[in-house]
This record gives sequence, structure tokens and C-alpha cells, in this order.
Amino acid sequence: MDGDYDDRDGKIWMDGKMVDWRDANVHLLTHALHYASSVFEGERCYDGKIFKSHEHSLRLIESGRLLDMPIPYSAEELDAAKREVLDANGLDNAYIRVLAWRGSGPDMGVSAARNKVRVAIAAWKWGSYYGDAKWQGAKLDISKWKRPSPETIPTAAKASGLYMICTMSKHAAEAKGCSDALFMDWEGYVAEATGANIFFVKDGEVHTPQADRFLNGLTRRTIIELLKERGITVHERRMRPEEMAEMQECFLTGSAAEVTPVAQIGDYHFQVGQLTREISDAYEQLVRS
Repeated sequence: MDGDYDDRDGKIWMDGKMVDWRDANVHLLTHALHYASSVFEGERCYDGKIFKSHEHSLRLIESGRLLDMPIPYSAEELDAAKREVLDANGLDNAYIRVLAWRGSGPDMGVSAARNKVRVAIAAWKWGSYYGDAKWQGAKLDISKWKRPSPETIPTAAKASGLYMICTMSKHAAEAKGCSDALFMDWEGYVAEATGANIFFVKDGEVHTPQADRFLNGLTRRTIIELLKERGITVHERRMRPEEMAEMQECFLTGSAAEVTPVAQIGDYHFQVGQLTREISDAYEQLVRS
């Protein structure tokens, strides 16, 4: 699919029924547009199978709960709707976006408990999230923004509002010729990229930031399982940025990013090494199995 995302052929599932792509609209006074009351999931379908579809559906429901925004569909209903969208658009390999938001209603202020929670699902063909970096290694900037404390916002939710600094940081990174940006948390420890978790390799062992201050990605968890199955030691811990100077390899993980090697973060350089390539191949085999 090419062109602007609001001007394409196809079908989108909205609130339980299929609508033409160009008719999948909301009102200007939709609460989420003004107050970021929305949560979402990004998923990939490989050869007709959505990877961890049910886990994504459960996480959407949990994200809604954390934002005091009950999702009006069960995980099983969401699973079925995603399948319906793929079939309606004739897609076997695709990216799937599930979005839940507070719509327009009798409330138009910070409080919006009476406004209906709405859900939509769209799918489209989407290649490598980082383009050629998938094979050559991505270059990352270091964001000036920090990931917030869990005491300030529900960081375990995949909430749209948490991505505001991601957009700002990625724009700044792209202006410098980078693919993405790396965040530190509010205490200065390494956290994550704008839409992916991060891993480092040193002397055959893997180090990754402890995921209790940002979203513990489903792909992140999958990669840790694959590494442990291969007898590779994984350290989940607090990491100071200066430790990156000691690391030999680095890679990002996410539903969109899949497994993407990193060649540079700021002034730190990494090899696109054997362990990164092996775990990338293992993930590719798993999602298509």
C-alpha cells in the first residue's frame, strides 16, 4: 500500500463492523485527540499467522485497565476481529494496528468517564521498520528526554501519551542522520529506544535493562527465552550509559523492529556480530513456524 494513510483502498474494523478505509473517521472533539486517552498494539502477521496475537490482545485490555479505560471487547473477540481484517484485505504478511480510545460524548474535559471507549483495527503491508539498518546496523542518537518514573504515569501500559517524547526524539535523531534514539530513565540508566527494547552483548553474554520502568515488550520476552534456550546467560539489570563502551554487539527488539542490529549509539560503536545474527535468524524461524 502506498500514499497517505487516510487515502487508501481496503477495510478497517471499527466498533464491531467493517468500514471502507477512507470512512474510518472520528469527530474533531474525540477525547483522545485532546487528552491522549488511547492505548494500542502493533503486531505482525507472518504467512497468515499473527505472532502472539492473544498476548497482544490481553495486553491491550490491561493497558486500558491501567488508564481507567475498560476495553469493551474480550481478548478472544479482538483475536477474531484481527483475523477478519486480514481476510477482508487479503493479507498474509502484514502489520496490524489495534487502537482503543475514548471517543466523543457528553464529556469534553479532562474527565470523560461517560464517553464511550471505541476500538479499531487496521492492517497493511509493511517491510523492515529500520530499512537497510536491518542488515547493516542502525545508528542511534541519545535523546535529551528521559523515560518517566512509574510514579508519574503507568509505564506498563502501551499508551499513546507515552510516545510523545518518542516522536520528538526520533525527529531529532533523523535530523542527525540516525535511525532512532536511545532513552535513559529519570535516574540516568539506559532504558529503551523510541519503539523498541535494547540488548547488548559482551564476551558471549547478553545484558539488557531491567524492564520495570518501561514497557516489557513481548518481543523482548521472546528473545530472552530464545537466548536462554541456547544456554546464553542473560543479565537483566540497571545499566549505566558509560557501560556501552565495553559492549561488543547491540540489537533492538520489537514487533515492528523485530531483531535489528545496532552499529552506533552516540559515540559508542558495535559490531554486527555473530550472536546478533544468530538470534535474529532464530526469531525469524520462530515467527514463521
